[in-house]
Amino acid sequence: MSNGSKPGAVVTRWWWVRHAPVRCDGGNIYGQSDIACDTSDRYVFEAVAKILPPAAVWFASSLQRTHQTADAIWEAGFPRPAAMMKEAAFAEQNLGKWQGMNRAAFLASRPAGSHWFADIGEPAPGGESFMDLYNRVCGAIDRITIEHAGHDVIAVGHGGTIKAAVGLALGGQPEKGLAFDIDNCSVTRLDHIASESVSVWRLPMVNQQPWIADAAHGAMHQPAGPEVATSKLA
Repeated sequence: MSNGSKPGAVVTRWWWVRHAPVRCDGGNIYGQSDIACDTSDRYVFEAVAKILPPAAVWFASSLQRTHQTADAIWEAGFPRPAAMMKEAAFAEQNLGKWQGMNRAAFLASRPAGSHWFADIGEPAPGGESFMDLYNRVCGAIDRITIEHAGHDVIAVGHGGTIKAAVGLALGGQPEKGLAFDIDNCSVTRLDHIASESVSVWRLPMVNQQPWIADAAHGAMHQPAGPEVATSKLA
């Protein structure tokens, strides 16, 4: 096959898009809080639209910021699909009582070198652990990969959701997925290759940001909120 897989293999290509930046969080952890995102930078969405496959099945999480991001991609010139399915399993991690806490202060209290809010098995008080997120995301990926085998799947999700998908593609190593940066509006492609005897993943690209060839549009990765220095937004 032209994509490098062996003859007879079925390749299902996942195109993950992280939602646009959140600006209205006050610098606080929002997790599963259903708040809006900033889709004002049309240049970014035009760049994303150019690299996504036009004939794809679309999914988004149950949170509005993923739907707003999908709308921005379509409004930037991408052919609007007939439908986009809402997948609750692709929602961000429920961070329980940590939601609403100042993000910078919370992260400063974590051990040096931490890639996430907590160790993968530690649940947020009143919420989920990253492993809870990982298991529900993987279950949905497995199901959708079977249902849409051989097709392109575009999924608009969240940082934690996409890190979980990367961990699955790395052979079921969720802690390794956490080590990857997943910036706002970035595109991550994960290919599932299946045959009678093989079921494997390939990672053609992670955290691709097609707009950064223009130096004026290199700032979609910053965390939103007052903990970001103005100089980093320039």
